[in-house]
Parts: sequence; C-alpha cells; structure tokens
Amino acid sequence: MAAVDEVDRIVEAWVRERPDLDVAPLRIFSRISRLSRLLDLARRSAFSRHGLEVWEFDVLSALRRAGEPYELTPGNLIAQMLVSSGTMTNRIDRLVLHGLVVRTADATDRRVVRVRLTAQGRDVVDAAMEDLLRREAELLGVLDTGEDEDLARILRSLLTQFED
Repeated sequence: MAAVDEVDRIVEAWVRERPDLDVAPLRIFSRISRLSRLLDLARRSAFSRHGLEVWEFDVLSALRRAGEPYELTPGNLIAQMLVSSGTMTNRIDRLVLHGLVVRTADATDRRVVRVRLTAQGRDVVDAAMEDLLRREAELLGVLDTGEDEDLARILRSLLTQFED
C-alpha cells in the first residue's frame, strides 16, 4: 500500500466538502507545488554552503554553461533569467563586488559589455553544482529503476505546455 501524504489528506477533505468538483488535478499540481517549495529549500541550503544566493548561482551557472571563456552579454543573461535590465545590472554589480565576475568590453565592438566568470566564480559555481547534484540524486534515490526517466518524460510533456 502506498504511503499517504499531505496532498492525499487535502484531496480527501475537498472530496468530502465539495463532492461536486473533480479535484483530480490537485493530486498532481499540489504535489508539484509542494515539491517545488521543498526543492527550493534544498537548493538554498546547497548554495548557502558556498556563500551563494539562488540568483547568484543562476547567473554564475549561466556563465559556466556558456563554455570558454565563460562570458555572456547582460542581454543574454536577462533573457535566460527573465528579469529586468535594472535587476540584472544590480546582480552583476554585486557579483563583481564579490570577485565572482568581471565586466569586459567586447573585442570587436567596444560599446558591447560582456560579463565573464572569474576563476573564483568558476570554483564556487562548480562546487555548489556538485553539492546540488549530490543532494538531488539523494532525493531521487527513492525511485525505482527507470522511474526517474519516466518522471522526467512526464514532467517535460507538462512543462512544454506552459513554456509554449
């Protein structure tokens, strides 16, 4: 018999109180919402061990994923982070202050600014990523063989509906 979780209790209460409603979507989306909050806490914990906020990790990891020389324009970062230019400027300023990134002029167009990951920034984001993946692998350890692939496939199908 499967374990009962808080979502089961919530769904049961709604069925009791509003039997006229089809509360089936709650079984999925309430679990996704609760998992999101719990995963956010796990991520914050992993990043804080490296002195990072979630947004700092997001910017640093975008630069790291860009590959050598680990740089992007502020516009590229804005597009990836879905934040305003003012917010990104503030974030870059703070990362520069901490020595995790530097601003450089584009080699071909001096009007274009690039944000480059420093060696310290790369070390910090790499270590935080290792901690994050270790923790997330532990969390997925409760799944049977192949269930993680099934879950990833199902979530991808659902997520693409929102992203499109």
